[in-house]
Amino acid sequence: MLLKREKCLSRIRQFYDVDIIKILIGSRRSGKSKVIELIINELKEKGIKNSDILYMNFEDLKFETIDDYKKLNDYVLKHKGNNKQYLFFDEIQHVVSFEKAINSFRVSFDCSIFITGSNSKMLSSEISTLLTGRIIEFNIYPFSFDESLHYLQLLNKQAIDFNDYLRLGGYPLRLELQEEKAQRDYLNELFDNICQKDIFARDSEIEKNKFLKVAKYVLLNAGCEFNPEKIYNYLKSENGGKEYCALSSIYNYLDKMVASFLIKPIYRYNISGKSLLKSNPKYYAIDNGMRYICSNGNNYDRGIFLENVVLLELLSRDYEVYVGKTYKGEVDFIANKNGKKCFIQVCLTMSEQETIDREFNAFSPIKDASPKYVLSLDSVDMSRNGVVHLNIIDFLMHKHDLMLS
Repeated sequence: MLLKREKCLSRIRQFYDVDIIKILIGSRRSGKSKVIELIINELKEKGIKNSDILYMNFEDLKFETIDDYKKLNDYVLKHKGNNKQYLFFDEIQHVVSFEKAINSFRVSFDCSIFITGSNSKMLSSEISTLLTGRIIEFNIYPFSFDESLHYLQLLNKQAIDFNDYLRLGGYPLRLELQEEKAQRDYLNELFDNICQKDIFARDSEIEKNKFLKVAKYVLLNAGCEFNPEKIYNYLKSENGGKEYCALSSIYNYLDKMVASFLIKPIYRYNISGKSLLKSNPKYYAIDNGMRYICSNGNNYDRGIFLENVVLLELLSRDYEVYVGKTYKGEVDFIANKNGKKCFIQVCLTMSEQETIDREFNAFSPIKDASPKYVLSLDSVDMSRNGVVHLNIIDFLMHKHDLMLS
């Protein structure tokens, strides 16, 4: 079944016929190929002929022999039609020096090019050399909560409750599996697959056991306060006081986790100083299911998982997101779009006055008049002093949207 992912399509649609290379990036099995299929369907609905659409998936054995840019160039020139061509290259990182062929297509005939990949560093470094100013990237994330529910409806399956999504995330295939053990087995297999194909296969010198230990620590603690030095000291203490993994390796491993879409760095923004702080970002999981399997269900902090869900929802709605730094502490998120913003605190529940005061008073150091929100699972509206309280599930289901200024 094909779920129409309107949040994704609405960002991409305006570029269908623009002379700019559309790059869809995201983790394996997050749904990039399905978004490509949706785009192709919309083009056909507009009257584009099959003969003017060329789709190649480089994880399909049919295209296994097309492994460098010359072979790709020959194949496309042989199969292209006479009108404007719509070229789709799925998981193109398997083609050596693919960017040379892509650039040649762009300058030699009328075409609109779409590519996908599962490693952002490889795509950005190789494409940007030849195609600076000619690319635009679109992040494709696993299903949001509302997409998960709509997908299950399409499959005629029973809806999941929010706690299920909170723990096990929105990878499409896990939603198709009935039993939780099968879902967790699938997520473990997917994690191994990402590590093997997108990390170890690209760096034969990487120490796999050390990487996996660092990766699981990072996923387990995603959204919490930590930095590479803290990871280094933790691993050292676990190793009887002897260095387990060099600090430089930990930085390298974090970079690889970001590039393969296991985690997302969210940088801090100094609200009073109006400056972006590039050191020590917070790292969040691209999907809660990945962090849950690393916890083995033992270190499951619903509050931190909830914060991760809100972040992913904001990113899927195309907000730029930062952690807000104040002179008293932090605000969970600053959400920006089109030069306007709002401030957001995320809380599990506010059953005690102390919690209510903490969450609402987090905004007190902020003199900026932009809208301020507290999001929690509470159903009773606790808005006060100009700060709006929203129920998180209502927000995720688009019953309420954010105001920006």
